[in-house]
Amino acid sequence: MKMEDRHAVLSPRPERPLEPIPIGARNYRAFVGPPETYDVMGALQFSLLTFLGLRQDSYLLDVGCGSLRAGRLFIPFLLPERYYGVEPEQWLIEEGIAHEVGDEMVSLKRPVFSNTSDFQLRELDQQFDFILAQSIFSHASLQQVRACLAEASAVLEPGGLMTATFCEGDDDYAGTDWVYPGCVSYTMETMMGLAAEQGFACRAVQWPHPAQQTWLVYAHEGFEDRIPPEWDAAPSVLLESELRFAKERLRKLETHPYVRMGLRVVSSGAYTRVRSAIGRLRKTA
Repeated sequence: MKMEDRHAVLSPRPERPLEPIPIGARNYRAFVGPPETYDVMGALQFSLLTFLGLRQDSYLLDVGCGSLRAGRLFIPFLLPERYYGVEPEQWLIEEGIAHEVGDEMVSLKRPVFSNTSDFQLRELDQQFDFILAQSIFSHASLQQVRACLAEASAVLEPGGLMTATFCEGDDDYAGTDWVYPGCVSYTMETMMGLAAEQGFACRAVQWPHPAQQTWLVYAHEGFEDRIPPEWDAAPSVLLESELRFAKERLRKLETHPYVRMGLRVVSSGAYTRVRSAIGRLRKTA
């Protein structure tokens, strides 16, 4: 085989990049947010809840589970019939199962789904150890946020925790409609007041979010100690993990034969002399 033919086999001509899919398009990943953060957004939800104490035998309610962006991690992790997902768009659940979870996993873990669109969580007839409402309040009206919290208060176990995100702003959204794919904002004072109305203690926590939404953790009054106070350590835990990963990748990269050869060339006296000569030529040019 000629050198140019072998190069063509090893380095195929790159295809023309696909047009980005807009948020809210009828695509199971894009409909629930930026497709490029589909993976990390699900991972952040999973890591937050396990940080808060979610275990395999916990009962979890995922409000607005969508195409199982987080559910694809929670469903295999939890014991059978412990994951409950609420999503008005049934096609999203079906696409999530088809492309992310698989029928065999559904048969094994038997998650429970509901298409309720008005936050009637009591209809599930189950009490939960954890409730997740990621990017729900960032699209909901004040009345809808209040309804969701009222229902969540009724189905959350006395020592359970609810996590939710919202877009923090200087003013409150005054409309009555669900807004999507756009977002709405509320003040922190308003969100704390709504929590208190339903008998919740609530605290904002420092946990990463690709869209810069604010995480809130709710617990029934009297169970405030269930919300860990060491929140300043949470981001550092993630950063330390990422640093360890980066160091491991660097270590592997440095052991690659081509990289080792390049490092030897760079550190050689010949390389230094060539760089010096180039520098002199530039000064005289």
